[in-house]
Amino acid sequence: VQFVESGGGLVQPGGSLRLSCTASGFSFRRYTMAWFRQTPGNERELVAEISGGGGSPNYAEAVKGRFTMSRDNPKNTVILQMNSLKHEDTAVYYCNAEVSYASGIVAFPNSWGQGAQVTVSS
Repeated sequence: VQFVESGGGLVQPGGSLRLSCTASGFSFRRYTMAWFRQTPGNERELVAEISGGGGSPNYAEAVKGRFTMSRDNPKNTVILQMNSLKHEDTAVYYCNAEVSYASGIVAFPNSWGQGAQVTVSS
């Protein structure tokens, strides 16, 4: 199982970034996929999740209305479109699968990718 995140960078407050994650090694379309983020000294937190069929995206309150998650099953890819970015969105962003929708339980806890660094700064 492998996850490869890309698209991070430095952006000013109010700006936008688009993260991409390509997964391999498991039946991608059968799994809810999720984006997580982590800041130094803190645990990873769930940012957004989307069911295997691409419906019912669910977002953390902190990003609701600003972030949009989507998936492309033929390409084994999930996207996180981040708009109206804030300083507090600064983190390393990771994707992984969940054992079931809304469970918050990571399906492949030993297979985290390198993550995508997002830095929001003026």
